Amino acid sequence: MSIATFGNIYSDELITATELNRQPGRVLDKALERPVTITRNDQSFALLRREEVTFLMKAATQSKAVFQALTVAFSLLLGKEIGFEHPYGWLSVFDSDDLQGFINELSEAFRLIDSSPTAWEMIDALIHEWHESALAIVSPELATAFSAETDEVPLNSPSAQNAA
Repeated sequence: MSIATFGNIYSDELITATELNRQPGRVLDKALERPVTITRNDQSFALLRREEVTFLMKAATQSKAVFQALTVAFSLLLGKEIGFEHPYGWLSVFDSDDLQGFINELSEAFRLIDSSPTAWEMIDALIHEWHESALAIVSPELATAFSAETDEVPLNSPSAQNAA
């Protein structure tokens, strides 16, 4: 399912509450095909399949996350200070080139939501991977490990070992 499917969500069929009471099976059959609006007095109710509501909720939640992440990334590029306490404050550890890369990757993944059924999972994974990279950059343990002198032992070639 894609966001484009819901582009005309309000061009659905209008059903009165009385009609719903008289013919519930027919109304539910219509709701299997497309959204139905049930009206009662000055109120309107949307009747959608549960999978469609789940998809819309995930789309809304994920779109908010993408917007927040991109806003923070662009703000950092413009020189704004973002504290590490912000949900996307971890982006502040990256330099301008990395931030541009993050923006490009996230924007491209977001463009796929209408064409790829796994786009939301890709977005989750992408944000998670960048977050993990940020945590690795600020980790004192990793910094110590990468800067530590190692006692390297040269390896002998296998042919030299066979000759011995």
